[in-house]
Amino acid sequence: MKGLLACAMLAAMTSAAMTTAATAQVSDDVVRIGVLTDLSSWGRDNSGPGSVEAAKMAVEEFGPTVLGKPIEIISADHQMKTDVGVQIVRGWFDNGKVDAVVDIPNSGIAIAVRNMVRERGKVALLSGPGASSLTDELCSPNTVHFTYDTYALSKVTASAVIKEGGKSWYFITADYAFGQQLERDATRFINEMGGKVLGGVKHPTNTADFSSFALQAQSSKSDVVAFANAGQDTDNAIKQSGEFGLVQGGQKLVGLLMFDTDVHAIGLKAAQGTYMTTASYWAMDEATRAWSKKFYERTKVMPTMIQTGVYGSVLHYLKAIKPPELTSPPR
Repeated sequence: MKGLLACAMLAAMTSAAMTTAATAQVSDDVVRIGVLTDLSSWGRDNSGPGSVEAAKMAVEEFGPTVLGKPIEIISADHQMKTDVGVQIVRGWFDNGKVDAVVDIPNSGIAIAVRNMVRERGKVALLSGPGASSLTDELCSPNTVHFTYDTYALSKVTASAVIKEGGKSWYFITADYAFGQQLERDATRFINEMGGKVLGGVKHPTNTADFSSFALQAQSSKSDVVAFANAGQDTDNAIKQSGEFGLVQGGQKLVGLLMFDTDVHAIGLKAAQGTYMTTASYWAMDEATRAWSKKFYERTKVMPTMIQTGVYGSVLHYLKAIKPPELTSPPR
């Protein structure tokens, strides 16, 4: 908690400092924002082209210029590969005059980029990654973590499920930074609330066949089977768990990171009874419905929480570097 508080304070100080340091932060005569996202892999539907459109919508709402300079949105596909993401961002900083990097769905890539932006004096606005380490031990004054993290997802979900009788848990976890962090955070809250973790299994990303993992979860006889993964991995895992009758056998399925897009991909029948937590929902109130309608007109899908977070982070960044208006006329 101390780490989270410190990071929040640093983020606030960074935001306040942006106004006075704006000129130094802008590389040239264009305020250039790079959307580093997944345009071709398993996270495409949850971020991807929708994140790019969300960033553009933020600029359109804010206005075409800031600091007297035009605003430009560029984007690139990190393919869910850390080396590719790092290479893109290095090129953006060395040759592309990019001032801020946003989105970055993939915690491993986000951690690598976090180190780069601190070294280069740039800004990273993270809506896509979830590892809570980014707001804890890896907190940086150059990085602001928007939307969600593994701490929030696991605490909210574990609290709700344990209250409904889900005391014993088994994990099916993606074997990379985000999945591992999500399992660790969830395990902490499960134990604190009097639950118990019976075991778990890890899988590589882009796994097509979850049958052996589903059977191991079924054999554990746990109350809850929790999926600490994302995107197509979550979809495949829940679908195949349904085919093996886990829900019919009395086990609760929990998607620790799920989106509306996952529910559509899985199908209502297979997803029935699955628990999920989201940081935002397009139909939450009149304001979210109005904005989501505009998003839908451009993309033909409703926004996920990551895409909504990209919109918010870009808008906040532009407002933060905008010089304050004079409160009284000059004498």
